[in-house]
Amino acid sequence: MNSLISRAYSADAALAKIIDLLRVARPADRVSDYPGATDLREMLCQPELQARTRLWFDQHDQLLACTLVDAYNNFLFDYLPHANSPELEAAIMQWGMKCAGLPLDAVCREDDVERVAWLTRHRFQPQAMSTLSFARSLSEPIPDPQLPAGFFIRSVTGPAELDALVALHRAAFGTDNMTVEERRAMISGPDYRRELDLVAVAPNDQLAGFCVCCIAVEENAATGRSEGYTDPIGVHPDFQRQGLARALLLTGLKLLHECGLAYAALGTSSENVAMQAAARSAGFQLESTKVWFAKSL
Repeated sequence: MNSLISRAYSADAALAKIIDLLRVARPADRVSDYPGATDLREMLCQPELQARTRLWFDQHDQLLACTLVDAYNNFLFDYLPHANSPELEAAIMQWGMKCAGLPLDAVCREDDVERVAWLTRHRFQPQAMSTLSFARSLSEPIPDPQLPAGFFIRSVTGPAELDALVALHRAAFGTDNMTVEERRAMISGPDYRRELDLVAVAPNDQLAGFCVCCIAVEENAATGRSEGYTDPIGVHPDFQRQGLARALLLTGLKLLHECGLAYAALGTSSENVAMQAAARSAGFQLESTKVWFAKSL
């Protein structure tokens, strides 16, 4: 392919083209895989991630491929199947390595033979950790949430809580992988509904846990599914092992059911045994597994 035209990301016109690319490039059952339309809207409102995005067009201005390296060096890319070539692969790989300052990570479904082969060709190595995707029918009975004495669950109040929400996320996962800018992007997206953004509050008014529920309207339209999400979920270490994750999850399920949805989905790490147990206790079943790869620079 000798007519690749490479461009930087620029504003909403490019975002619309990227979302259209996902619908064409991915099988229907994978349109909502990360990053989906909602994820991209959240990420690409942030200038630093716009700068880490690259697009490739043909001579007719058709978008052929898109690559984004997120703030945590996750290497995300999609391309039209007919457009793949050694030239395009080399360009995508070169952009990923240019953006990354640490080992470059990538993820795909374990049964995605083409993507696994792509990553293997470029010397990505499989990792022990995987991401587990769970799903649940909302037509099945949803148990009532049970909370410890003095705790209650409510929706977030708005931007005034951003600092506290970020601190809670970091404490729950023992990581710095959440910023005020990222959380602000989440509450600014077109699919965001504050009543579905839940926190558990301790008797001393401390935020003890959270569950961010979402209805991805564009993805449902593309897949024909009627599905909502109940993740991420996290509980502050001071309040773990008290059933808060399950209570938040069940509350989210009831709210999604009231919204008229048929299914709920969530994802968690293969290492997060507690979250897997909470999901199964709330009626979720494992639907698919995504495997992680890493390329040392």
